[in-house]
Amino acid sequence: MSTIIHSIRLVDAGRIVEDGWVRVEAERVVAGGARDEWRSVAEPADVVCDGERIAGPGAILTPGFLDIHGHGGAGESYDDGPDAIRAARALHRAHGTTRAVLSLVTAPLETLERRAATVADLMQTDADILGSHLEGPFLAGAYQGAHDGALLRAPDAAAVERLLSAGRGTVRQVTLAPELPGALEAIRLVVDAGAAAAVGHTGADLDLTRAAFDAGATILTHAFNAMPPLHHRDPGPVAAAASDARVTLEVIADGVHLHPALVRIAFLLAPGRVALVTDAMAAAGQSDGRYALGSLGVDVAGGIARLADGGAIAGSTLTQDAALRCAVGAGVPLGDAVAALTAVPARAIGRSGDLGSLRPGMTADAVLMSRSLETVAVWTAGIRD
Repeated sequence: MSTIIHSIRLVDAGRIVEDGWVRVEAERVVAGGARDEWRSVAEPADVVCDGERIAGPGAILTPGFLDIHGHGGAGESYDDGPDAIRAARALHRAHGTTRAVLSLVTAPLETLERRAATVADLMQTDADILGSHLEGPFLAGAYQGAHDGALLRAPDAAAVERLLSAGRGTVRQVTLAPELPGALEAIRLVVDAGAAAAVGHTGADLDLTRAAFDAGATILTHAFNAMPPLHHRDPGPVAAAASDARVTLEVIADGVHLHPALVRIAFLLAPGRVALVTDAMAAAGQSDGRYALGSLGVDVAGGIARLADGGAIAGSTLTQDAALRCAVGAGVPLGDAVAALTAVPARAIGRSGDLGSLRPGMTADAVLMSRSLETVAVWTAGIRD
């Protein structure tokens, strides 16, 4: 099927094309431009979509969003098998997240092996799944956040290799605390396996975090959260990441994990290197109530998820279109905020060759939004959901 989407404000990789259009053929973008140029490439069988008619005046088209850190939604967790994963993904797809890395919460090694294998199996049939993110068990107990402290452990080579092997090449990201015994070597193992190593849930200082990046880590897991703050005499992980051009900073823009002013500051600290993630758990898209994150109970009130025992923030109820509205509302330029949902996360997991842009040749994942940044229509690989 071929589709033309026109009369839209095209926001893609930092550029904005007024009265833009794109043409999709099969699963790929084949052309794009401005004004009525689309008429010269239209064919009789094309499905022609008037963006303003669908989404109203000021309609915006962006590449499909990529979430490289989320745990679930629609009442379901990515830890709980194929049906749960598909239900949660449907919720996030409806909010513009055309593809996602599935984050798995800390659990016993054998359980994580099984869950990573499940993700690997699903990738054979579900193209919107990009792989798994192991957020644990290699985390520092003092910064465990909403992870079961009894299950945390040092990243010895055998444990790391077991998990990578279980994923059969589909583990995309592993979060580690650099201060744990064996962590720097574990980072090298992760990178050698073709995955991204991330620094997170850590008390590491500036120098140790820099050592982790020199060992090959390229992501800071949910910057500012579950780590020491940015201090003027003890800069810590955020300063190490912000000052290293190799590193992508995950940011949870929900107004809870970070004050909106700090969201804007993050973009100023690391231009072109912020990835807006959800860290969403099962309650995303659901009403307040009691939920679970791994083995821990979570109470959601007013859309804020906190551990039932202790009250620590336990993931979010965020969707990526809401993160976009939060970032733009905080003063982040629209083009930069869209890039943080598209091109930046694609680059962070090594998929910038086919995802994260609507330039010709790229996979035709697209999100049509109203002027107020509400998702109206979503295309995945050229097919409208």
